Amino acid sequence: MSMNPRIAEAIEQLKLRTYYSAYPENPKAYPDEANEAGKLAFQKRLSNRFDELIADESISWLGEEVSPYMQVGLGIEYPVFSVDSLISNAKNARDQWSKISPEKRADILIETLDKVQERFFEIAYATMHTTGQSFVMSFQASGPHANDRALESIALGLQELTRINHEVNWVKNMGKFDLTIKKNFKPISKGVGLVIGCSTFPTWNTVPGVFANLITGNSVIVKPHPKSVLPIAIVVAEMQKVFSSHGLNGNLVQLAVDSLANPITKQLAEHPAVKLIDYTGGSEFGEYVESLPGKTVFTEKAGVNSVILESVGDAKAVFGNLAFSASLYSGQMCTAPQNIFVPADGIATAEGHLSFDEVVSGIQQAIVGMAENPKMGPFTLGAIQNDMTKNRVNDTLSSLGKSAVEAQVVNPEFTDARIMTPSVVAISEQDRNLWNKECFGPIMFIVKVENSAKALELAAFNAENKGAITCLCYSTNEGYCAEVEERMNSVFTPVSFNFTGAAFVNQHAAFSDFHVTGGNPSGNATFTDALFINRRFVWVGNRYA
Repeated sequence: MSMNPRIAEAIEQLKLRTYYSAYPENPKAYPDEANEAGKLAFQKRLSNRFDELIADESISWLGEEVSPYMQVGLGIEYPVFSVDSLISNAKNARDQWSKISPEKRADILIETLDKVQERFFEIAYATMHTTGQSFVMSFQASGPHANDRALESIALGLQELTRINHEVNWVKNMGKFDLTIKKNFKPISKGVGLVIGCSTFPTWNTVPGVFANLITGNSVIVKPHPKSVLPIAIVVAEMQKVFSSHGLNGNLVQLAVDSLANPITKQLAEHPAVKLIDYTGGSEFGEYVESLPGKTVFTEKAGVNSVILESVGDAKAVFGNLAFSASLYSGQMCTAPQNIFVPADGIATAEGHLSFDEVVSGIQQAIVGMAENPKMGPFTLGAIQNDMTKNRVNDTLSSLGKSAVEAQVVNPEFTDARIMTPSVVAISEQDRNLWNKECFGPIMFIVKVENSAKALELAAFNAENKGAITCLCYSTNEGYCAEVEERMNSVFTPVSFNFTGAAFVNQHAAFSDFHVTGGNPSGNATFTDALFINRRFVWVGNRYA
C-alpha cells in the first residue's frame, strides 16, 4: 500500500528537525466566522450534557469543571462508565483495529485530526474555561500544536512499523542445495492503553500517547483530570465518529470520567488488561504508576527548571525575556523557569556591572511592568487553574514573611478571573528547602550563589536529583556555555542559550524539539522518539519451511 503523502512529508520532517507545522497556529489563518461559531458552540455546552460520546453503557452522568475566568461551575456533564465496561469495550475494539494495516490505520487517524481541526475554536474556549490559559495559548496549545504532536506520533509510528519487510523469502546456500524458509514479521500491539491527562494541558499532553497507542494497534482509554475534561472530550468524540464511519468499533478510544472525591485512575491502572500507561502530572503519583508491575509506562512528572545568569549583553532584553517566560500562563507550564542562579557579586553586562540586588530588582520590575501593561498583562498571565496552586504560592511567600505581588492587572472581559502575578523571591543557596523542589505556579527564586561554577553545580544537581525539563543559560563566555552544555546534557537536560526577543524557554516545537528527555526524574519518556513508539508493540516472526 502506498503511503499517504501527508504522512510521508511528516516523516521527512522528523528527520530534518527544522520548522514544520501541518496546522496553522494563527487563529487568523482560519475562516472569519470560525471564532464566533466556536464561542457559541462552547456557550451552548454550559449546563448541559455532553452527548457526542458513545454512551450506550453509561451508568450515570458527571461533571465538576469550574471556569478560572468566571469562577463558576460549567455545569457540563459527561457519561460515566464502569471500569469493567471500559475494559471490555477496549479489548473488543482492539481485536478489530489491530488487524488493520499500519498504512490504513494512519489514514484513518489523519482523518480524525482533520475533524478535530474543524473544532479548534470550540476546543480553545473549552481550554480557556477549564485551564485558565489565555485564548491565544488555548487555541495554539490545544489545537494546532496538539494536532502537530499527534501527527508526529502517527508519522513516527508508521515509520517504525514499516521499517522492515513484513514478508521475506530467506535463502541460505548450504553447498549442494539452498535452504529456503518463508518468513513473516508482525508488529503485535500490547493491548489496552490508559492515558492519564493533566488539568493544565488537557490535549497537548494527552494526544501523543493516544495516537502512539492507536497507530501501533492498541485501543485507548483516556482518563482526563476531573477539572479539565471538555477539550479532550471534543477530541475523543470526533475520533469515535470517524472510527464508526469506517465500520470500526467507536470504543477504540473512550473517555473515562471520574470525580476528585471518587477517582478511578488506580482501578484502571492496576487492571491486568491495561498494558500501557501514559501519565502527565505530579511526581508522587507518577512514581506510583512507574512502580506498577507488568506495565509499559510513559511519564512526564515534575521538574525543577533552572536559569543560569553568568553574563549578558542587553540586560533589559534578558530581564524582559525572563519576565515573559515566568508570566506565560502564570508559570503553570512544566517548562517554565523556577530557579535563577546568580553569582553573589552580580553579573557583567554590555552596559556595565550589575549587582545581585540590581538583577533581582530588574527582573521584578520587568514582571510587574508586563503584568500592568493592559494590552499584554492579562492575556499573558491567563488565570490560575485552581486554588491549590494559588494557596501553595501564598503559603511559600508567607513562610518567608513576604506577600504576593499586587500588580494592577484587570482582565477586561472577565473581572472575576483568578489572576496572580508571578512573585520573585531572593534567597541564598543555603535555602535548599525552597530551590530543591518544584513550587508549581507563579513564583521564581533568585538564588544567590558563590560564583558561576556553583550556579552550574546546583542547576545540574537539581536536574539529576529532582528532574528538569528545561535549562536556560545566559553567558557571553563561549567557554562557559560549552561547559554548561556538557554538564547539563550529562544529566539529560537540554539547554537554551541567550534567549531574547521571541525565543522563549517554555516553548517546545513538534517535529523539532524533544519534550522531556526521559533521562532524569522529570519523566521516563520523550515526545517523541522511537522508544515512545516501539515500546507499545513487539515484533513476532513466523517461519514456514
